[in-house]
Amino acid sequence: MKIHLSVPVLLFFCSMACSNTGNQYKEKEQRISDNYVRATFKGIDTLATNDWWNRGKSEIINLNVDRDSVVAFGIYTVSNKTLKLTAQLFPLYPDETKQVRLEVKYADEWEEVQKKSVNEIGWSSTFRVENWPDSADVPYRILHGENAMFEGLVRKSPVKDEIVLAALSCNSNKDRGGRENYVRNINYQDPDLIFFAGDQSYDHTEHTAAWLKFGRQFREIFRNRPCITIPDDHDIGQGNLWGESGKRAKNPAGADGGYFYHPEYVKMAERCQTSHLPDPYDASPIAQRINVYYTNLVLGGVDFAIIEDRKFKSGPEGKIPQQGPRPDHIRNPGYDPTTVDVEGLKLLGDRQLSFLEDWGKRKESVFKAVLSQTGFCGGAHLHGSKENRLHADMDSNGWPQTGRNKALKAIRNANAIHVAGDQHLATVIKHGIEEYDNGPWAFVVPAIVNDYYSRWWWPADEKPGQYANKTLPWTGRYLDGFNNKITMHAYVNPDSEANGAGYGIIRFNKASGKVTFECWPRTVDVRSENARQFDGWPITVTP
Repeated sequence: MKIHLSVPVLLFFCSMACSNTGNQYKEKEQRISDNYVRATFKGIDTLATNDWWNRGKSEIINLNVDRDSVVAFGIYTVSNKTLKLTAQLFPLYPDETKQVRLEVKYADEWEEVQKKSVNEIGWSSTFRVENWPDSADVPYRILHGENAMFEGLVRKSPVKDEIVLAALSCNSNKDRGGRENYVRNINYQDPDLIFFAGDQSYDHTEHTAAWLKFGRQFREIFRNRPCITIPDDHDIGQGNLWGESGKRAKNPAGADGGYFYHPEYVKMAERCQTSHLPDPYDASPIAQRINVYYTNLVLGGVDFAIIEDRKFKSGPEGKIPQQGPRPDHIRNPGYDPTTVDVEGLKLLGDRQLSFLEDWGKRKESVFKAVLSQTGFCGGAHLHGSKENRLHADMDSNGWPQTGRNKALKAIRNANAIHVAGDQHLATVIKHGIEEYDNGPWAFVVPAIVNDYYSRWWWPADEKPGQYANKTLPWTGRYLDGFNNKITMHAYVNPDSEANGAGYGIIRFNKASGKVTFECWPRTVDVRSENARQFDGWPITVTP
């Protein structure tokens, strides 16, 4: 049987067929292109490497954005008149240019200052501009192709009595929504510098996608001000990290020490998160050619040491007697703490200790602060649930004790305070070394999202320590599980507002010589007249 079609119908089907064939051809041509860089690792960062466009839809973030949106964000620091600005892009197709451009605005005219190639492993590129004019605000924009652009402002070096730091940590993927409350509050408080202490990514084997998600969540607070980001264990794909100078770990738990995933994956995560920091103090790589980034940044009369407290740390497995179901967890309160402080164990490592000692001798700045991933004591008792009491946790920097004391002495000799994250539990602690209260002040800030592995400060005898304050029930002097001397001044258990989630503000007042720690719940609107911090804050100290 023959079917007769009218001319208009024939033209319609012909046009549809030709159109579909053309689209399919173009799509096929795009997908079979062989002109892309192959990752040296397999099975990790699959959403953003190799023929990334053939992956299914990601629950983390849509990577196949409109091509005028491929510049995801920029992140920068300025130190010693050197601007370092990292451009973070979404993945690019093989036929797209891999060049990204930096323009700055002088006298109402945009001027291209540099052009860089984008690294196809991680999709970032870093501009370094010396002799930066840090006495004036300078607009910048990052450009790709004809239409993709990200604009921001490089702020001038602040000249004022109070320098303000905002500090955040632990951006759990248990909540993939926006971070509007943080952006609104922090922009309103207008800090001079932002610090993300680690765990910006919790998607262990998909760092690029998770880093892009983090950037889209928080870019409105670092678009127009300098920002420090340092990766922690989850960022490089591990539940915990004892870097042990770069050796290879035998599994992702990492308790034997080292890095489990391919060193190029580790280097990629660190490159994306730290290339915009000032140049390293000593750039010599560690084992597996993994790089280092520990350095310092001077801003407005405050000198910030940025350290890597996991990178050189010894792993506990096979080096100390195991006291619980895991090599890093001690459950026996009757054990002898000296048995785990074994000779030869490292915390910061000799290189970083030399850096801290050298940094501490410099007297040009009014204040000094050490920024790191986690705290230098066991500042939590209950881990993950109220039923899981640990007497001591080797993931904290309370262990090894000899290394902990060396680090605290270097911070004390610098007359510095310490700011960190990681613990999902905000605390303010005055450390003791030889005796109570003769060490530095430390503020561990709360988690951004605290719906995963919450921790509690909850002494087993539920009694206050000596010289407790009246604000919270369990303050005062205590020994942690490693017999380190600590004085607890404030803590935020997850039974608090916002489940204990929030952020820290640190105010360095040059006129008074004092530092104020503020701790704000995630759910509070700081613009409100009755906005309240967590119970126990603010706390003002003299370094």
